[in-house]
Amino acid sequence: MGATWNPDLIFEMGTAVSDEARAKHHQFIKEGKRRMGQGLTFWTPNINIFRDPRWGRGQETYGEDPFLTSKIGVNYINALQGDDDKYLKVVATAKHFAVHSGPEKSRHQDNYQTNNKDLYETYLPAFKAAVKEANVYSVMCAYNRYRDVPCCGSDMLLRKILRDDWGFNGYVVSDCWAINDFWQAEHHGVVETPAEAAAMALNNGTDLNCGNVYDPSLSDAVLKELVDEVAIDAAVKKLFLARFKLGMFDAPEHVKWANIPYDVVVSEAHFALSEKVAKESMVLLKNENETLPLSKDLKSVAIIGPNANSTQALLGNYHGTPNQFILL
Repeated sequence: MGATWNPDLIFEMGTAVSDEARAKHHQFIKEGKRRMGQGLTFWTPNINIFRDPRWGRGQETYGEDPFLTSKIGVNYINALQGDDDKYLKVVATAKHFAVHSGPEKSRHQDNYQTNNKDLYETYLPAFKAAVKEANVYSVMCAYNRYRDVPCCGSDMLLRKILRDDWGFNGYVVSDCWAINDFWQAEHHGVVETPAEAAAMALNNGTDLNCGNVYDPSLSDAVLKELVDEVAIDAAVKKLFLARFKLGMFDAPEHVKWANIPYDVVVSEAHFALSEKVAKESMVLLKNENETLPLSKDLKSVAIIGPNANSTQALLGNYHGTPNQFILL
């Protein structure tokens, strides 16, 4: 998407995604389905900066440029969350906060020590824009440590910068199993027990735990007086406010986004948009011996290699289920 250099096109794409998300969600509700993956909280966009080619998830990002990443991220978030004064279309989640750019294998142990110039000029601009320009309602904290402190337990990142400096008023969710890393010696090992990990995360601004630390260890932390129940109440309030903003407690006819017809899903217009985005994102990086464009005299072309006919290679990771593949 970054290679399109076209934030307006990304807004169109985000609108199509959120239209289909709403249509599918309400169809699932009608069918009595409420499973993971059928809701309205989206863990996207990934607005990390792609600095290290060893990072396997770098292909999710918009590239190495903070300015471009900021512009595309803001437009995508705006398209996902919608423009209604009362209701969110979906909840977008800016991730992974912060200073998270691989390599993937060591992300549960990494401890980054950038200077302030690199922090504020490279790693933070896209998140700042997401908060201040797009009013993103959710932020996901990262696996790694920053300046010796796990990001999901960092008062500096989650309170001082995110909430105090930028005015973020949504909720923070941990990356999955990130809070386990706090107490596991083979990972960060900054505390000794799950209860201490739960307390460190909640007390420093992580409202929601993807994983198994808050449940059951948060109650243990309360009993040990590591956490005040007032802090839990504040986190729960943010999470339920998100559900109110999504219109989950209101009749569908009162929610602007609840009446998007199901026929937008894989519609001709969205299919054409998908093709347009794909075409605009293609970049020719190298053309040895002026091989391209191919000569019209060629009778056949052989495509070889392990991915020559692999449709899965087109999808990347964390992909949905496509209704069809188009191969050339």
